[in-house]
Parts: sequence; structure tokens; C-alpha cells
Amino acid sequence: MPERKEGAVGPLAGVVQGEALRALAEARIRPDPVRVAQGWTRRFVVEARRAPEYIGLYESLGYEACADPVLSEQVDDSCLSCRAALFLDFRAIYTRRRNEE
Repeated sequence: MPERKEGAVGPLAGVVQGEALRALAEARIRPDPVRVAQGWTRRFVVEARRAPEYIGLYESLGYEACADPVLSEQVDDSCLSCRAALFLDFRAIYTRRRNEE
């Protein structure tokens, strides 16, 4: 059995922990009920400067896509990192299938 190197775990542990925190924070940011009622699906929350690349990606895959600001009423009051999304200019990415008429 290969010997396990402790140094290799450190960087990966940070990535895993960061992803776990992101997933938890994202679960505490509720999707816009108006968008959902219109058939949109919230995909994820991302920094505003990255939103255009994701919009372009989803549109190239045949979806309608938009990026809405995260609003205070969508954020769980008990989640401090979620509240930071309000001040750090994050966007919620929404998609829906295009109507091909």
C-alpha cells in the first residue's frame, strides 16, 4: 500500500472545506419566488464579475439565463457569510429552457 503523505492533504482539505462552506451558504440564500414561479431555476450564487461568463455558457447550451442581485430578504439572517454576499456584489444565476416556437 502506498505511503500517505500528510502534506498533500492540507491543500485539498482547504478546497473541500471551502466548497462545503459555499454549499451551506448557498442553501441559506433563498431563490427569488417570482423567478421560480416564471419557470426559472436558480443554479448558484457567484461574484458579479464572473456572472457574464456563466450567462454566456448557459446561453451557448440553449438556455435563457440571467444574473440577479442577491436581495436581503432572500438571505438567512443567521448566516454571516451569506449576508456578506449582499455587500460583496454577488449574483444569483437563473436559467430556464428557451421556448422554441
